[in-house]
Amino acid sequence: MAPELIGKRLVRRLDGRRLSGLIVEAEAYMGSEDPASHAFRGQTPRNRSMFGPPGHLYVYRSYGVHFCANVVTSEEGEATAVLLRALEPIDGTETMRRLRGLDEVRLLCSGPGRLCQALGIGLEHDGTDLLGEEIVVEEGEASPRVIATTRIGLTVARDRPWRFVLAGSRFTSRGVVN
Repeated sequence: MAPELIGKRLVRRLDGRRLSGLIVEAEAYMGSEDPASHAFRGQTPRNRSMFGPPGHLYVYRSYGVHFCANVVTSEEGEATAVLLRALEPIDGTETMRRLRGLDEVRLLCSGPGRLCQALGIGLEHDGTDLLGEEIVVEEGEASPRVIATTRIGLTVARDRPWRFVLAGSRFTSRGVVN
């Protein structure tokens, strides 16, 4: 599911404003078979949303500071999810700039914590249905060129090619991939 999200549009409705961006980077986590997954050791109160149903958000706090948003992708109980790592901002960039406290468009959503801050996504969005109205995934680019790379920022299972990026995007979290 992770490569299928590349080129789609993530939309957040916040205070009557539409904030959106093209998904340019996403990373897959494969539940009980993936030692880097929050679900590797089973269900806890923190990761409950990751266990389903699919099409909902799993939001968690990383290092006690940043929020990260994942799309739950498997049937209930299986706990696979896709971390949304980066967006290319499209709509609502002024609001994103205000929420992030910076002007550089390239840095607004280039990383999972930045993405959540720019869209105003927090723990209260854990379990949000992506078919609802507040946060949705919409169609975006037709047939984007997607590149698979190894995941980043991990201490285990780093060698798995489960990070997917939009080829040539300057909005990815770590460097441009051609």
